Amino acid sequence: MNLNREILRLAVPSILANLTVPLVGMVDVAIAGHIEGGWGAATLIGGISVGSMLFDLLYWSFGFLRTGTGGLTAQAYGSAAPSGGILRRALRIALLSGLGLILLQWALLEVAFLFIPCSSEVRALAEQYFRIRIWAAPATLSLFAFKGWFIGMQDSVRPMTADILVNGLNIAASLVLALGVPSLGFSGMGFGGVALGTVVAQWAGFGYCAVALLCRYRGALRKPSAGVSDGAGAAAGTRFFRLNRDLFLRSVGMIAVYIGFTALSSGLGDEMLAVATILMKFLMIFSYFTDGFAYAGEALTGRFIGEGNPDGLDSTIRGVFRWGWGVAVLFLLLYGIGGVPLLRLMSSDGSVIAAARPFLPWLLAMPLIGCPAFVWDGIFIGATASADLRNSTLLCAVGFFAVWFCGQALAATGAGLPEAIGAAATGAGTGLPGAAATGAGAMAPESALHLLLGAYFVHLAIRALYLTLRRKRISSTNPH
Repeated sequence: MNLNREILRLAVPSILANLTVPLVGMVDVAIAGHIEGGWGAATLIGGISVGSMLFDLLYWSFGFLRTGTGGLTAQAYGSAAPSGGILRRALRIALLSGLGLILLQWALLEVAFLFIPCSSEVRALAEQYFRIRIWAAPATLSLFAFKGWFIGMQDSVRPMTADILVNGLNIAASLVLALGVPSLGFSGMGFGGVALGTVVAQWAGFGYCAVALLCRYRGALRKPSAGVSDGAGAAAGTRFFRLNRDLFLRSVGMIAVYIGFTALSSGLGDEMLAVATILMKFLMIFSYFTDGFAYAGEALTGRFIGEGNPDGLDSTIRGVFRWGWGVAVLFLLLYGIGGVPLLRLMSSDGSVIAAARPFLPWLLAMPLIGCPAFVWDGIFIGATASADLRNSTLLCAVGFFAVWFCGQALAATGAGLPEAIGAAATGAGTGLPGAAATGAGAMAPESALHLLLGAYFVHLAIRALYLTLRRKRISSTNPH
């Protein structure tokens, strides 16, 4: 087997699929901005943004359906005895959880808006969006399970095709349902059509995956249960739920960091919030590429552990890191040379571009710190080393908030800080009072955003360092 060719075979389709994800959000916002009616464009866009965020939070909590299913299936594939037991169990959880979310939708909304400040108009639109899109929950969660199973079976084409189908149909259906087709006499549903388009796309993806499964993997589904492959029996069931419990807690840690970043940046004023949002979009582009190699590492790590092949496992780790660092070098060049042009691509507002320029050096930290964090993530998922994944993410969440709050405490006294930040803390030279009402404590908004970005990269560094130190836990003969 040519390992590099195998890594690319698994990584490239995942990268292509990942690149379609941000396009859907951009189109949804653009549709909302062109809907005519009693609502203003800003209110409609706000409703889409808040409604989408609610689902991001909800579905991130179920990320274990993809990662847990993928790791176990890859090990089953390597043991040459794959069966459909793992997938059947994951689909049962996905469908029952999706139905539960539909039944609990009122309670979920009430709890969510206790923590999400927004205008009554935005809330009304977000609730409308949520109550329509929630009907796709069983399909969406099932797609997590399907994607994990396909990747574990060393098949990255089916997930790519499903993602492109879902995202492409999402765009087309949302456009038609929201804006209508006047030539056919259909004037459109307005705002609700955006959410309904997502529902149509998710269920279409579910149908595609079910058909692909039956057409290509009917034999694997019929194989008798055996060892790690089945996901049936008391021991396998205990392992399955322990794995998913740890991965759920991992998701909680990740959600805490990303919600913390969003909430804290929103308290820095509109300009700094815009800068933070743009920078995070740039950082995510790198993750879309690196995640492709993390998926390849996940599939191959699980496979070689299932085979009991230590040489293949070591070669996989070296191989995916070589490709990951190659991507990191390309993005170092992109961020280093193209930082300002990228800013101009995202905004034509000169004040936003000027405000963002001092923060461009932070982009260079992403390839250097993000590469090992993301690649190790995939390898540990393939090894089903769920306790290490759980611990690394909870530790990095603690690190994120520790840096932020310690920085705030130091800023309040001006002690132990660089002179510029100390001056900002007292308002010297900024024209701001010592405790500006920005949600950033005693720090000026610009200094607070530097601190927030520092906290974000500390959380990634903790994740990368912890998993690097736990490398010896991954064994081809001792699956976790």
